[in-house]
Amino acid sequence: MTHHTKDSADRLARGLGWFSTALGLAQTTAPRVACRLTGLDDSLPARALMPAIGARELGHGALLLGSRRPAPWVWTRVAGDALDLTLLTRALRNRTGGRLRRATVATAAVSGLAAVDLYTALRSVGRSRTRRGDSMHTNAAITVNRPRNEVYRYWHAFENLPVFMRHLEAVRTEGDGQSHWVARAPVKKTVEWDAELAVDRPGELIAWRSLKGAGVENTGSVSFHDAPGGRGTEVRVELGFTPPGGKAGAAVARLFGEHPEQQIRDDLRRFKQVMEVGEVVRSEGSPEGTHTWRLARQHPARPHNEKL
Repeated sequence: MTHHTKDSADRLARGLGWFSTALGLAQTTAPRVACRLTGLDDSLPARALMPAIGARELGHGALLLGSRRPAPWVWTRVAGDALDLTLLTRALRNRTGGRLRRATVATAAVSGLAAVDLYTALRSVGRSRTRRGDSMHTNAAITVNRPRNEVYRYWHAFENLPVFMRHLEAVRTEGDGQSHWVARAPVKKTVEWDAELAVDRPGELIAWRSLKGAGVENTGSVSFHDAPGGRGTEVRVELGFTPPGGKAGAAVARLFGEHPEQQIRDDLRRFKQVMEVGEVVRSEGSPEGTHTWRLARQHPARPHNEKL
């Protein structure tokens, strides 16, 4: 994407940010008026929902106006447009007379706005980007109070990874250094790929890469180092990947607590618990991102000498 295209997309995004802010203020401060203008003033659920829709628009505005690169965040507006059009389409089936006319005008207006949002979001992706330009990189480290060889052996058994990597459903070792991975994706979907070991130095380094045709192209490495002062093992992880939908897809995923940088840091905290305690436990500082449903899988933390 050229600098001109980026600047143009960002200007459009900021304009949409101001529009979202103005619309959100109107919907939260005068929900009855907003319902009347959209032909929904006869619906109690709609009148109750309108302030929430307004709060969502204020959230869009804050993201678009507060970001240095706001264009990728327009994908959040695209998702909101889809919800609004669904509600309005259902409303059209039950309206007559003046309310039907107002609902029809509102639906047309939201459709036009959705087209602008989608155009801006697509410009943020840019047609001239190469596959290399879509790739992202992240890294993280943690100190585990266990011997280096023990930590290496646990990680090297790839079937163990789903124990602490919540985004993984399964990893199956297939021999000759190859393995099959199944991972959760946003919106309750899954992606699968095959990978191979690129480097394997016992007790020091494991590196892998996805094979051709992977649902998510990725590379990764984990290195193991003796921590200073005999405090165990320092584990350093580096990942490179091509997120579905490019960087814009990663930006939307971040809203749902699924950004890979967040994932790997949370995964390493769970890995530390598994190695030091024997399982993942829950506490006030539990590494579960924004997905509170995951807490149901864990029991409260207890003293180490308490029988489990």
